[in-house]
Amino acid sequence: MQISLQDPVLASLAQAFPGQFGHSATLFACAPGRLEILGNHTDYNQGTVLSVAIDRFAKVAVAANPQAESGMVCRLYDVKGKSARQFRLDALDRKVPRDWANYIKGIVCEFNALGIVVPAFDMLVTGDVPLSAGMSSSAALEMAVVKALDKLCASGLDWQQMARIGQGAENHYVGANTGLMDQFSSLMGRQGHLIHSDFRSLQVANVPVPQGTSFVVANSHVKHNLTNEYNERRADCETASRLLGVEALRDVTPAQLEAGRSRLEERVYRRARHVVEEIDRVERGCRALEEGDVSAFGALMDLSHDSSRLNFENSCPELDTLVSLGRKLPGHLGARLSGGGFGGITVHLVESSQAEAYARQLEEGYLRETGLATQPMILHADDGAQVLSLA
Repeated sequence: MQISLQDPVLASLAQAFPGQFGHSATLFACAPGRLEILGNHTDYNQGTVLSVAIDRFAKVAVAANPQAESGMVCRLYDVKGKSARQFRLDALDRKVPRDWANYIKGIVCEFNALGIVVPAFDMLVTGDVPLSAGMSSSAALEMAVVKALDKLCASGLDWQQMARIGQGAENHYVGANTGLMDQFSSLMGRQGHLIHSDFRSLQVANVPVPQGTSFVVANSHVKHNLTNEYNERRADCETASRLLGVEALRDVTPAQLEAGRSRLEERVYRRARHVVEEIDRVERGCRALEEGDVSAFGALMDLSHDSSRLNFENSCPELDTLVSLGRKLPGHLGARLSGGGFGGITVHLVESSQAEAYARQLEEGYLRETGLATQPMILHADDGAQVLSLA
């Protein structure tokens, strides 16, 4: 999407802002969620990822708070959740566990660490990226806030700095030791394209989505809290790198991993195998897309999920059920969990002509097999984060 007050959601934020805060918004920003298509847990191992920014967004309206006591009070309101928060810029160390405002407070802390003074501000927040579902609603919110505060502060950050601010908020304030994939995807999306991100060179390129295909996304409705499981998996990857004598698992080929297997305990080996083979799958996937071999690309998605289930153990029975059901349906090309895992969503690459029927049959099958409801979505590749200033 191209950001504009013609967007009904942003228009509603503009209309609601004075009633909530007593003055008008001057800035609007939006940032998309993302789907990870190939490259599971490879970003913090300096590997590569194929992802896509989706047409589901976090959206914010912002203005400086003209009535803040000593210029220190920030006021937040989540329109969808009808939830208000307030914090002082000189008391950012007062964290509330598992509170949504931590993402915004963490962003402010990262601006401060760069020597950028953030003034007191008011902010309305809304969005349609599903929460705790593997579409990175947190990074979408972070990048929308970063875009808005960058404009508010006239700081002129480049996109990589913006991504690192979001990562820093997660790592240092929220407590999730995440990589940069979510922020890169939210910033660098392009309509109709995948995003190939290299987390060693920190370069990205856009790759066309295969013609005649669609992404069907199904939410398992198993909620995950990534912090502990994610950090444990990352620690295992770092242990493998150290014992194999390399900077990161990016430096290990599948053959080298097998040659060094005796140095690793079984669990650490399987974690490393998942990552090393995922990096290889990303590059093979790019070649398959270049050659127009959509079937080969889909087969790599299937292999990726099998590895998540067996090696990285970040799947769950509900995700496995969705993938298994999808593999039996007409139009199936590939399916896997997307995101951190431990619940959340599966992403299915399907023939566009079959997408609606596929989604319906997936919903029916999941209810039959698990007793749980899911409402599959047909999602499209969209543009990255944007900001609109009325000042």
